Amino acid sequence: MTPLLEIKKLNIAFPGHHAVRDLNLTLQAKETLALVGEAGCGKSATALALMRLLPPTAQVEGELRFGGQDLLALSPRDMRALRGNAISMIFQEPMTSLNPVLSLGQQLIEVLRVHESLTAKAARQRAIELLDLVRIPEPARRIDDFAHQLSGGQRQRVMIAMAVACRPRLLIADEPTTALDVTIQAQILELLDRLRHEFSMSLLLITHDLGLVGQWADRVAVMHGGKKLEEAPTQRLFEHPHHPYSRGLLGTSLHLERDLHYRSARLPEIRHEPDASGESVFRFTDAQPQRIPVPPPAPASNSAPLLSLRDVRTHYPTPQGMIAAVDGVSFDIRRGQTVGLVGESGCGKSTLSKTILRLLEPSDGTIRLDGQDITHLKERELRPLRRNVQMIFQDPFGSLNPRHSIETILDSVLRVHGVWHPTERRARILQTLEHVGLPRQALGRYPHEFSGGQRQRIGIARALILRPSLVICDEPVSALDVSIQAQILNLLVDLKREFGLAYLFISHDLSVVRYIADEVFVMHGGKFVEHGDHQRIWESPQHAYTQALIDAVPARRTPTLAAA
Repeated sequence: MTPLLEIKKLNIAFPGHHAVRDLNLTLQAKETLALVGEAGCGKSATALALMRLLPPTAQVEGELRFGGQDLLALSPRDMRALRGNAISMIFQEPMTSLNPVLSLGQQLIEVLRVHESLTAKAARQRAIELLDLVRIPEPARRIDDFAHQLSGGQRQRVMIAMAVACRPRLLIADEPTTALDVTIQAQILELLDRLRHEFSMSLLLITHDLGLVGQWADRVAVMHGGKKLEEAPTQRLFEHPHHPYSRGLLGTSLHLERDLHYRSARLPEIRHEPDASGESVFRFTDAQPQRIPVPPPAPASNSAPLLSLRDVRTHYPTPQGMIAAVDGVSFDIRRGQTVGLVGESGCGKSTLSKTILRLLEPSDGTIRLDGQDITHLKERELRPLRRNVQMIFQDPFGSLNPRHSIETILDSVLRVHGVWHPTERRARILQTLEHVGLPRQALGRYPHEFSGGQRQRIGIARALILRPSLVICDEPVSALDVSIQAQILNLLVDLKREFGLAYLFISHDLSVVRYIADEVFVMHGGKFVEHGDHQRIWESPQHAYTQALIDAVPARRTPTLAAA
């Protein structure tokens, strides 16, 4: 059978960087192929080459055949006719892919009228039908909305509607669920699979998480460093992965069904270093028992909580009236304890964290830090207390000043909080850098010069440099590759053990919270709907919403991983 898509000896090079090396792939009609690997492995470059959207500086060699046509030989005019019609692509970040000044309808209608001979009225009706197809509620009304008026999951649905508007034969989905809630993630992938069957499409699914694609893909190709390391039917790769890197990706995914907790086991990690020829040598460490048990948090009877919230409410004014983003929340965090806070986007998690930090004023309730009521303290009174509570953000790139070196970023934190002696600041900076596993040479570099995992280590260093008692971790691993995620979680456990830290760990992913937390609170609609220890929440959920979060974890329907 002639493949729908055939890639032969594809090489993609940018000035100073060889992105893809001698890649060979085939994709049959109506098949789903998952292209898996860490950020920078060449997945997106391959997708953009297929769409002929690489920048002019890119050098592309090899064969890209679609339906027998050589895509690299097509004229720009012929490629434009094919792009968005027979071949379509869903991009990773819908907010930057959708035009913010055009309504959803205008963008959908533009796609339809470019590729199909439709009147304006017929195109608008077809656009409404497409929004309904991807389950946008009230499509006839929402068609005139703008991207900023939709949730992240809804924006991704609109991107899918645009991509399938002309019933393409090949749909490329580039990380279509990254940083989405696990429930939304499951809905998006179910939608893509349904549309694949309805339209008889082939799907090239690009992701970094083998645990995610196990239930959706027919075949899996694993990439690293621009090369394909392994390719196999999904079931076979899950049961008998041959390459150590593939085994590492499977091992590091918390989405796969395994009973791991930070007090009993260290997460497996993938390590790779270049050999004398420049080729990567992979080393995969299995899950290891903790040699030095992490001290348990102090019992409730022994001391007052480090942080205590009682009936806290935070309200936002809107044109429709006041909205209770946080609605009557009460909990404690003790020294050395990790409390997990899990829930979907919009449930109030981040608002709660900002309220604790007093970046937002609580509307009601009481917040106590180390026994002191901080609910209504003025900024001057709060300032000396802030060094005891620090925060690690979801997006380290967005939270680090791109114009400052790492040394300047860390040094300014110490200056703001009254560490004036230069020798002390320098010693503190070097010590903190060592703790988070970054070399001294990193101090003179800038945020854009680091990988995502390295930037997150810098964010952790910034939080730790003041030696806080409590660190609020707001989605610190949600946008990271699964292998980097494992390294960051292990690092947080190491730092907790070394410094006796308490964590408030915020995430939408219950499988991550299950591993890192002692006690878990499930948040929905601004309220806590359930709480308990990590094991009980996972094994015996009492609330329907908690059960929905667990059911959305891809491990529930992935092939069984063979024992190592």
